Amino acid sequence: MMGQAWMTRRWAWLAGAAVLVLGACAPIINPTAPKLYTLTPRAVVEPGVPSVSWQLLVETPTAAAGVDTPRIALARTPTTLDYFADVSWADRAPNMVQGVIVQSFEDSGRILSVGRDTMGLRSDFLLKSELRDFQAEYSAPGAAVPDRVHVRLSAKLVAMPRRTIEAGETFDAVVPVRGRDFTDVIAAYNEALGRVSGALVGWALRNGRVGTP
Repeated sequence: MMGQAWMTRRWAWLAGAAVLVLGACAPIINPTAPKLYTLTPRAVVEPGVPSVSWQLLVETPTAAAGVDTPRIALARTPTTLDYFADVSWADRAPNMVQGVIVQSFEDSGRILSVGRDTMGLRSDFLLKSELRDFQAEYSAPGAAVPDRVHVRLSAKLVAMPRRTIEAGETFDAVVPVRGRDFTDVIAAYNEALGRVSGALVGWALRNGRVGTP
C-alpha cells in the first residue's frame, strides 16, 4: 500500500512539472499592442473645376518596399528610412492612400462614378499612381523630433479602353509638424495627404474632359 501511495505521489509530481514546462514554453501575450492610425483628410478642390459625366477607377498606388508597409515611416536623413516604434497605419500605406483618393473624388460631387479598380466595373478612365514619398522628416540633422511630413504622388490618367495616357503630373506637399506629440505628426500627415488628393482631383477632372465620351 505504501509503495502504491508513493507511486501516486510521484506521478502527480511529474504531471505538475510537465504543466510548468508547457507554461514556460507558451507564448506571452503582449498587453501593449501597437496603436493603429488612419488618415481621413478633407481634400479641398479649387473653385472652377468642372463636373464630368465619365466614370473613373483608381488603382492602388505602387510604392517602394520602404513605403509599401503598414509601418509609419521616418526619415532622419535624405538617404535613410526608419519607422516609429509601437505605432502603425491601419492598412498598408498605398491601400490607405487609394481609399483617400476615392473618397476625395466622391466628396467633390463633380464626377459621375468613382471606385477602386478591384471592383471590376467598366470605366472611361483609369488613375494609375506611384507613392514616392510618405514619411515624417527631420529638416535639420540632430533635431530631437521630426518637424515635417512629406507626401509625394506621381499620377497618370489613362483613357479606357484604348489605355492611352491622357495626362501625367506629380503632386507634392510638405507640411510642418506643429507640436511635439505623435498626434501632431499624424495631423501633419492628414494635412499633407489632403493637399495632394485635393490637387489630384482637380487635375484629373480638368484633364479627363479631353477623353469624355
